[in-house]
Amino acid sequence: MKVAVEGCCHGELDQIYESISYLENKEGVKVDLLLCCGDFQAVRNEGDMKCMAVPAKYRHMQTFYKYYSGEKKAPVLTIFIGGNHEASNHLQELPYGGWVAPNIYYLGYAGIVRFKGVRIGGVSGIFKSHDYKKGHFEFPPYSPESLRSVYHIRNIDVFKLKQIKMPIDIFMTHDWPRGIYHYGNTNQLIRQKKFLRQEVESGTLGSPAAAELLDHMQPTYWFSAHLHVKFAALMQHEAKNNAAPKITKFLSLDKCLPHRDFLQIVEVADRPGSSVHLEYDPEWLAILKATDSLQKPSCNFWNPPQDNGLHTQILFMCKENKNNDFLQRFFIFRLSLPPFMRVPHGTLVNGGRLTRKRRNLDEPSEYPTDTSGLSSSYNPDEITIEDEWVEEEDEGVECAEGKGTDAVVPEGQVGSQDSDRDSSPQREMANRLILPPPCSAPESEAPLRSLRPLSLPPPSASLSQGSSEEEGGLTPARVPKRTSGETTRGSASHTGGTPQIKRRNQSIYTAVEDEESEG
Repeated sequence: MKVAVEGCCHGELDQIYESISYLENKEGVKVDLLLCCGDFQAVRNEGDMKCMAVPAKYRHMQTFYKYYSGEKKAPVLTIFIGGNHEASNHLQELPYGGWVAPNIYYLGYAGIVRFKGVRIGGVSGIFKSHDYKKGHFEFPPYSPESLRSVYHIRNIDVFKLKQIKMPIDIFMTHDWPRGIYHYGNTNQLIRQKKFLRQEVESGTLGSPAAAELLDHMQPTYWFSAHLHVKFAALMQHEAKNNAAPKITKFLSLDKCLPHRDFLQIVEVADRPGSSVHLEYDPEWLAILKATDSLQKPSCNFWNPPQDNGLHTQILFMCKENKNNDFLQRFFIFRLSLPPFMRVPHGTLVNGGRLTRKRRNLDEPSEYPTDTSGLSSSYNPDEITIEDEWVEEEDEGVECAEGKGTDAVVPEGQVGSQDSDRDSSPQREMANRLILPPPCSAPESEAPLRSLRPLSLPPPSASLSQGSSEEEGGLTPARVPKRTSGETTRGSASHTGGTPQIKRRNQSIYTAVEDEESEG
C-alpha cells in the first residue's frame, strides 16, 4: 500500500491534503494512509490555542477546525502522534488514542494499531530527562511549567512499548532516536543545520528513550520530524536469537512549508486478506490491561518493575483478544467542544453588526491557562530550530528595508544582543524597537527637521531650517508620508523639492483660514 509520510504538520491540513492530491495526479497512484510525525496542532477553537506552548505570535487557528467541525473531511485515513507544539488539553482527553475528527486518528501517549495487516505504532512528545520518570500529572488549566512538561515523554509509556514481542512494521516518534544520524549522511546534515554540529559530535542529539525502543522493536520503518530537515538513514541491528539481523529504514521530514521536503510517499507491503479498516492491536490491548495498575498521575519519580511476570499475563490476554470481534469496533467520533466559527466581516448576529472577523475572538477559554510567560520564558532543554526564527527575522528586515521606518530608537537599546530565542518581555520589547536605519533620502530632498515634534516649519523655509537644526544636533521629527496626486490650497506657492502635506481634518483648517483671510 502507498503510505504518505509527513513531518511537522503545524495545523496545515489543507496544504498537506492538497499536496497529496497533487502527487496522486502526477504519479498516477492512490495514497491509502497518511502518517503525521507530530506538531499536529489539533486546535478545535481559540480556547485550545491557549493550551499550546508557543509564543503568542505563532498561535493561529490554521485549518484543523474545519475537519473537526465537519466542514471538511480528511480525504485519506490520517494517523498522527503528538509533538511539542500541540493543543495539549485536547490530546489529554485521549490518553489511549482516539478520533479527533472523522478519518483522523491520534495514537495517544503511546499506541499501536493495525491497518491492512500493517502494525503501526508511535509515542507522542519529546524527551526531557527531568520529567522522564514522572507520571502524567498535568491537567488544565496549566501553569507555565506544566504547559511545557505535559508533552514530555514518560518512562511508563516506554515501559509499555518495551513489552512488545511481535514484529512492528512502522513506528513514529517526534524527536529522533539518539545516534541515528551515524547511519546516514552526517556531513550533509551538519551542512544543512550547522547549529546541530556540537550535539552530533558529542553524541547528545536525539532521544535516548527512542533509541531504546529502536533497539528493542527494530521496526521496518521509523519516521520522525522535529528538526525541520529531511534526513534518511539505514540501520542494521545486531542479530538476536540466531535470527538474521533486521534493518530499519529511518526517515525524517521537514515542516509543511513551500519548497520544503515535508511529504514523501513510501511503498509498504500490506498483508492480503487483512481488514481494510483501522483495527485495535490485540497485543497492545493486552499490554494496556496488564500495566493499568502501574500508572500513577503523580509528579513523583517512578521506576519500572523488574521480573514482574507481566509477559505471561500479556500472552494470556493476547490470545483472548484475538478471538474477539471488537478489534474493529472503533468508537464513533463526536464533538467534544464547540468548534471555532469564522463569521464574515459585517455579518448581522443577534441584531448587531459585528466589527470583528471572528465572533469568539475575546470569549474566555474553558481552560484559563496562564500563557503570559510563553513569549518571555526560555526553555534551555529544548532545541531551537534556528531556521524557523531566522526566516521570521529575515522577512521582517526585508519588509522594513523596503518600506523604511519613521520610528525613533530609544537610547541604550541600540546594539543590544541576546542569544536566547525566547527572550524576556523587556528584551522582546527592545527587539521590536531595534529597527534598521531609514532609507536615505535623495540628494534633491533634504530631511525635514523641527524644533517642536508636532509643529511643521513653513514650506518655503524647510530646507534652510533643516540644515541649521541638523548642525545643532536637535531631535529629528517624523517625516509624514505624501500621497500621490495630493494637492492643497496654495499649492502654487510650493517649490518642486518641498513635500506637500495633507492635514488631518482639512475642512476645519480650511474654514479657519478663510475666516482669517476675510478678517
